[in-house]
Amino acid sequence: MKIAVIGSRGRIGERLVRNLRQEDLPVVEASRRTGVDSFTGTGLAEALDGAEVVIDVTNVSPDDGDTAQRFFEASSRNLLETGRRAGVRHHVVLSIVGTDGLLASGYFRGKKMQEEMAAGSGIPFTILRSTQFFEFVRDVVQAGTARDIRIAPALVQPIAGEDLADMLADAAFSDPFNGALEVAGPEQLRLDQVAAEIATAFEDSRRIVADIGAPYFGATLGERSLLPGPGARIAKLRFDDWLRDSLQPPRLSIPVH
Repeated sequence: MKIAVIGSRGRIGERLVRNLRQEDLPVVEASRRTGVDSFTGTGLAEALDGAEVVIDVTNVSPDDGDTAQRFFEASSRNLLETGRRAGVRHHVVLSIVGTDGLLASGYFRGKKMQEEMAAGSGIPFTILRSTQFFEFVRDVVQAGTARDIRIAPALVQPIAGEDLADMLADAAFSDPFNGALEVAGPEQLRLDQVAAEIATAFEDSRRIVADIGAPYFGATLGERSLLPGPGARIAKLRFDDWLRDSLQPPRLSIPVH
């Protein structure tokens, strides 16, 4: 079974490719760095040629909602039209838990459009809606420049990127669900609490301020806006374990002679 991973050089895409290759499967790594651009369509026909499964883990900055909407619409159209011509039998999309309630944000409107286009394409599909992954929250904290970082104290059930990649691989190996599945981490935490612990662990002196009005990429969060429903598939890695592992120095590979 040949699988094309679109967005293969992103944080989740790299993990997903590594996991799929461990199964000794032919995997096409498709990203701008490999000459494939889903937004313009460049290189897509070659990347999807002979692929039975396409996994779309493309992303764009959530800070510009208009740009995000244009990206997801054009990228999805190109992927689905090219996939249909190539005979793709399963189209998997990575999306976000809570999207339906966050449509005040242009970014989330773009994600919703991506889901709807996959569902209406005629290609068997699976939409995997994930909660925020730990690495994403870390990036948000580390990208901030203000002395105080204001974050909504909404409840979250974050997941490790490695667990999410595993679940995407499982979706690729399974029959198309033709609907949306939710995946989440094992613990309910406060978003500002997670951000504060990450900042402390990485010796970031800025203060995390809980602010119920703090925008979340243009949307206002309710307490439960980011939580999955009762049928979500639950990953194993807990936040404290992920944080401890993240602070470990990288392992050096020692050549064997």
